[in-house]
Amino acid sequence: MKHLYHPSALDPANPVKSWWRDSKTDFPAFPQLEGDIETEVAIIGGGYTGLSAAYHLQRDHGASAVVLERSYVGWGASGRNGGFCCMGSSKMPWSKMIDKFGLEETRTFWRSQKASVELVADIVARENLDIDKTGTGEISLAHKSGLVEALKEDADFMAKTFGANEIFVSKEELVERGFSSPELHAGVANPVGFGLNPWKYVNGLAAAAAKAGAKIYANSEVINWTREGGKHVLVTPRGRVRADKVLIATAAYTSEDLHQDFGGRILPALSSIVVTRPMSQNELGAQGWTNTTPVYDIRYLLHYFRLLPDGRFMFGGRGGLSAEPGALDRQLANIEACFRAYYPAWRHVEITHRWAGLLCLAFDLVPHVGAWEEQPGTYFALCYHGNGVAMGTWSGRAAARAMMGGPEERPGFIRRPPPRFPLPFLRPFYLRGAYIGYGIKDAMK
Repeated sequence: MKHLYHPSALDPANPVKSWWRDSKTDFPAFPQLEGDIETEVAIIGGGYTGLSAAYHLQRDHGASAVVLERSYVGWGASGRNGGFCCMGSSKMPWSKMIDKFGLEETRTFWRSQKASVELVADIVARENLDIDKTGTGEISLAHKSGLVEALKEDADFMAKTFGANEIFVSKEELVERGFSSPELHAGVANPVGFGLNPWKYVNGLAAAAAKAGAKIYANSEVINWTREGGKHVLVTPRGRVRADKVLIATAAYTSEDLHQDFGGRILPALSSIVVTRPMSQNELGAQGWTNTTPVYDIRYLLHYFRLLPDGRFMFGGRGGLSAEPGALDRQLANIEACFRAYYPAWRHVEITHRWAGLLCLAFDLVPHVGAWEEQPGTYFALCYHGNGVAMGTWSGRAAARAMMGGPEERPGFIRRPPPRFPLPFLRPFYLRGAYIGYGIKDAMK
C-alpha cells in the first residue's frame, strides 16, 4: 500500500506508546475477518468516523454494517490525538468561507460543528461511556501581546456573524481562572467543548457500535477493492466482504492506492504530543495552572495543551515534516522545549510519554462527507484538519444519513469529494513550503 511517510509511522504492527493507551488496557478485542461475508455497508477504518457511522447505521436505520480496521480499533488518529472535543475541522478562515460559499452555507457549517460536540456528549451519556471528561469549552490564546486586539475582534466577529457566545479573557482573568503562563497574553473562551481521553472514547464507541449490531474486524486491512455484479468486494488478508455500499473513513491513514480514483486527494500532516508525570497540587499551584479546560495558542503551527484529571500535563503541536524515527525524535524534543518555555515552574517535571501521529488536510481546507457520484455506492468522510474527535463522530452520522436517506444537515460545499492536489507527487514539498512560511509568520506576529 502506498503512503507519503516513513513506513514505521504507518505500520499497523506498531502499537502507539501513548499515555492514553497506558491509561486503559482492558479495551475490547475484535477478531480478524476470516472467510466471506455480506453486508449492506462496509466501512474502511475503525476510528471515530467509521465507528460512528456503524453505530448510527445499525441503531438509527437498521442497516447492517461491517467495520474493517487495518490494526486495532483506535490505532490511527482516533486513539492518539489530544482529546479536544471541540469546534474546528476547517482551516479556511470564516471570512473567506463566507466569500466563497455564502453566509447561510457558512452558518450551516458553524452549526454542524456545534452539533458535533453535542453529539459526542449525547453518545457518552446514552451509552454511559467512561471518557475522563474534563473542563468546560475551550480557550484560544494569544502567544504575543500584539495579537490581543485580534482576539477581541475575532470574538466580536463570531458573535455578530453566528451568534456565538465567545468571551474575551484578559491576561489577568486568565490567571484568575487558573491559566498562568508568561508566554500567554489573553484568550477567547468558547463555551462549546470539553476534554476527554480519546482512547477511552474510541473504544467505548466501538463497544456501543458492536452492541448495536455492527460487526467490527481488527487486523483486517483492505488490500484489494473491486466490483462484481453491482456489489463492492473488499479483500482482506484472510477474508472478503461483499457490500452494497462502502464508506472510506481512514483520514490521514488512507493508502494512496486504496481506490483507483482516490490517490492524491489528501495531505497527511504530523502532530506530536508529550505528557508529564502526575504533578502535585503544590506543583500545579507554583505555576498557577490548575484549570482542566482544553486550550490552544493561535500560531499557524499551533500548540494545544491541557491539564489531565490525574495531574499530568499534555502538550502537543504541529510542525514535523518527516516520520523517520530520528526526525520524529527531534520534533518531540522541540515540542518538549516549547512546553518548558510556556511553563518555567515545571522545568524539573519529567516527561513520561512521547508520541506522534497524522492528521488529514484537504486542498480546499474543509472537511468532506458525501457520496462519490462517479463511483456508485462509494462514500467518504474525512479531512478534519486536526479536529476530528467531534467532527469525525458527526461525519460518521452524516454519512450514515446520506446513505440511508436520513435528515440532511451538511452544507453543500462539504458533500463533494476532496479535490485532488495539483501535481500530487509534490505534496510533501507543498507542506514544507507552507511550514516555512507559517514559521516566519509566527515569528513576526
